[in-house]
Amino acid sequence: MSFSQLGLSEAIVRAVTEYGYTTPTPIQQQAIPAVLAGGDLLAGAQTGTGKTAGFTLPILHRLSAVSRAEGARRPIRALVLTPTRELAAQIGDSVKTYGKYVKLNSAVIFGGVNINPQVTLLKQGVDILVATPGRLLDHLQQGTMKLDQVEILVLDEADRMLDMGFIHDIKRVLALLPKKRQNLLFSATFSDEIKALTDRLLDNPAMIEVARRNATADIVTQKIHPVDRNRKHALLAHLIKEKNWFQVLVFTRTKHGANKLVEQLGKEDISAMAIHGNKSQAARTRALAEFKSAKLQVLVATDIAARGIDIDQLPQVVNYDLPNVPEDYVHRIGRTGRAGASGEAVSLVCVDEHDMLKGIEKLIKQNLAREVVAGFEPDPNARPQPIQLRSEDHQRGGGGRNGGRNGGGGGGGRQGAGGKPRSAQPGQPGQSQGQRKPAGPRPDQGAAPRPASPHRSGGRGR
Repeated sequence: MSFSQLGLSEAIVRAVTEYGYTTPTPIQQQAIPAVLAGGDLLAGAQTGTGKTAGFTLPILHRLSAVSRAEGARRPIRALVLTPTRELAAQIGDSVKTYGKYVKLNSAVIFGGVNINPQVTLLKQGVDILVATPGRLLDHLQQGTMKLDQVEILVLDEADRMLDMGFIHDIKRVLALLPKKRQNLLFSATFSDEIKALTDRLLDNPAMIEVARRNATADIVTQKIHPVDRNRKHALLAHLIKEKNWFQVLVFTRTKHGANKLVEQLGKEDISAMAIHGNKSQAARTRALAEFKSAKLQVLVATDIAARGIDIDQLPQVVNYDLPNVPEDYVHRIGRTGRAGASGEAVSLVCVDEHDMLKGIEKLIKQNLAREVVAGFEPDPNARPQPIQLRSEDHQRGGGGRNGGRNGGGGGGGRQGAGGKPRSAQPGQPGQSQGQRKPAGPRPDQGAAPRPASPHRSGGRGR
């Protein structure tokens, strides 16, 4: 199947084809027609399967089909809410890239940067707005925008937004939207909270799920390296040098841990930078750019980056610390094994994290292979010590803006939005085909098109 067979306009197919994409991914094949049909949609898929292209393309098609008078003030007609600034920037780039031949304006707003340029953009008129919840509410409170003509609402990475404590912000936004609209909800994992939000938001939605819930990609090789807690940094340095790893994405539990690891790797002559909520917008953007361009060997990140980094054929993801929440493991390792490429996910696990590991294995319904590295055998008599179950960017359930913002999460909106469009790869969005295209967002991954579904009127509790 080709994109033209999905009912998309020639202008949109032309833009997609220019980037070498010819075949939609499975979720795009299902979601694009569903969104075009106009009803509500609940879509679940593993990260890296092309969800963003699934909603971006049909939204561009639907909005461009209704012409506006020249010079008429453009109201916001589609609103995309996303948890992190990196992801917001990627989606915004996708909208511009795939909407290059249609007459629609778009903007991305997030915190951590001067609000005035955003105000100027909004005054010029915006058809499609991509936003983090906190900064969106800032604009609404200042009266710089209205949401009374929104036709399509997208909640992207809905599970992450709820996990970061944005449910109250989301409810406040929903109260300002028209009752009659199309709602598209995308989530990599499903929880009781997601089910509750679905019941409240969606009206008789189409349901799309292209992979088992909370599953990890089969093409990602996963393994555990047992190690003592105080030897993790030495083991990581050993693995990087011994296996000649480059472009390694490493996840830590806390901001302090990320900074400390960068210093430790530097002493081993391994170039590394950290990205987390306390970093300035400029520092985050620089770190991402250097990592994506392969100038930087190691990027040490906290969970704010778990869904905001998309790099073609990223070979290696390392869990230096296991995440507090099992679902975050799925998102972390989903940074590799994207677009049909293979990848490896390694977790360095000490005795303190055995219960966390059990939770992860229960969630993904598989036992991960253990492999002890010679010279780094863990002490069999070591006793576990309590771990501070505190997210580095936010307190779980911290309540919307404070939970996601003050902690620096990057989802709240006051933090800023960095990052570039997800890198492109010819063949098909979301799947590797032929030679690689060096730049441009991909309709298959967060940056470009994504499946979504249509809308119904009078949804519950809107």
